[in-house]
Amino acid sequence: MNKKYLMGIDVGTTGTKAIVFDPSGHAAAASYQEYSCIYPSPGWVEQDYDMLIHAVYETCRKSLSESGIDKDEIAGVSISAQRSCTLLVDEKDHPFRMISWLDNQAEEEVKEIADRIGEAEFYEITGLPLCATWMLPKILFVRNHCPEDWKKTAKIVQLQDAVLHDLGVESFLSDEPEACFSGLWDNRNYTYSEKILKSFDLDPSLFPKIFPSGSIAGKVSKDVAEKSGLAAGTLLCVGAGDQNCAALGAGVVKKGILSVSLGTGGLATALMDVCYRDPMRHAMVTSHVTHGMWTFEGLQNVAAGGFRWFRDVIAAYESHTEGNAVYDCLNRMIESVPVGAKGLVMLPYFAGSGAPRWNAETSACFLGLTLSHDRACMARACVEGITLEQKDIIRSITSDNVSFNTVRIVGGATKSEVWNQIQADIYQLPCETLEVADAAVLGAALCAGVGAGVFSDFTEGADRMVKVKKRYEPNPENKEKYEALYNIYCHAYQGLTDSGTFGLLNRFRKTE
Repeated sequence: MNKKYLMGIDVGTTGTKAIVFDPSGHAAAASYQEYSCIYPSPGWVEQDYDMLIHAVYETCRKSLSESGIDKDEIAGVSISAQRSCTLLVDEKDHPFRMISWLDNQAEEEVKEIADRIGEAEFYEITGLPLCATWMLPKILFVRNHCPEDWKKTAKIVQLQDAVLHDLGVESFLSDEPEACFSGLWDNRNYTYSEKILKSFDLDPSLFPKIFPSGSIAGKVSKDVAEKSGLAAGTLLCVGAGDQNCAALGAGVVKKGILSVSLGTGGLATALMDVCYRDPMRHAMVTSHVTHGMWTFEGLQNVAAGGFRWFRDVIAAYESHTEGNAVYDCLNRMIESVPVGAKGLVMLPYFAGSGAPRWNAETSACFLGLTLSHDRACMARACVEGITLEQKDIIRSITSDNVSFNTVRIVGGATKSEVWNQIQADIYQLPCETLEVADAAVLGAALCAGVGAGVFSDFTEGADRMVKVKKRYEPNPENKEKYEALYNIYCHAYQGLTDSGTFGLLNRFRKTE
């Protein structure tokens, strides 16, 4: 039988999606299952891994069933997964605790790393600005504060590693792009850093072996075939982190294109052919899915996830009355409000600020509220605030190794025409949406295509699978208004930071 289809699975923060593609990038069928995070205390974010792997099996089975495709026609399967999650695995190879990338509890451990390694040295080795997001601070937090969990831990892996294992891969393994987020990986030399491991007395055997994206990892096992609907023996291929897959699914395999992903979190990604280090230490420099290439990344901790919060909390009436059409209603509300939301600004720091400010103490807020504002104004301010933070990231990309003249926008936010135009107007760059908006899932399928030999490399795969849907040109009439709004945004951040307000709020929350 001709194996001509590929499956990509994106195991995200708020849901899992599986899509069956043909090699031209056409989606035959998709399945999605939503879930939630666990918030034991402010700043503490975890997830139930068993719930996530169940969602993987369910979405695989449903997407295959709805596609009408024979399971034996699937050439390969690969995973896109939320990055920098810390999964503690016991001796029976079961992940018994999953700490989310959103968790910001390890502030003391960040100071410990700064004291032992130094922020500059840590960045020089890993390409990561030092903060609580990465795995290393979380690992040290568990060792310092959760001795029983530490005692049970036989392996420490990321989410994709565990999912591949539970699909049939015999041992735990990871990919080069995701290895960067361990905080232990020297991405210049493609190896775990001996200096960092020794500085914190961490045994390298605790961590998975690292392979290039697109490598063959193993095959679907017989017991998993029954759970997932996939055929036993189907190739499992090494994927990448969700944002690395999203950049690939946006066609970032050559210079000139910047991808901006607005999912639960957000990211701006550009391609580099050198392992650059940002002298300001604002940007993440990680491995591209193509071995020997790197990506310049600006991380937004919460992007469209902040608008989902608005939907659930502020727009509860619209959610209740409109049901599945709630976003259509919110889009109409946003369109009814002028640029700048009548002087209302939202700082979108729902989980601290990522690039380029890297401040875990920040929190989200609306500034400028008056009695003349309504939920429509707040909806527009929310969307504009999230986009202004992304503009902040794009403005920080100053390397001579990075050039772009077009933005490919991906993620759930691209379903909103008005938000797409707002992005073009705020960035003042042409923005393109794609036929497959779920770029992370497409990127995972592309990894499967390379591993299964459907494509010779990622460039061929992207040329065949990635297609532009619509182009949004920036409206020059809105340029000055959005520059003024961005100036207010920057002043608001600086004022709340310099006054110590963010810090006071953060300390107050911890006393509650």
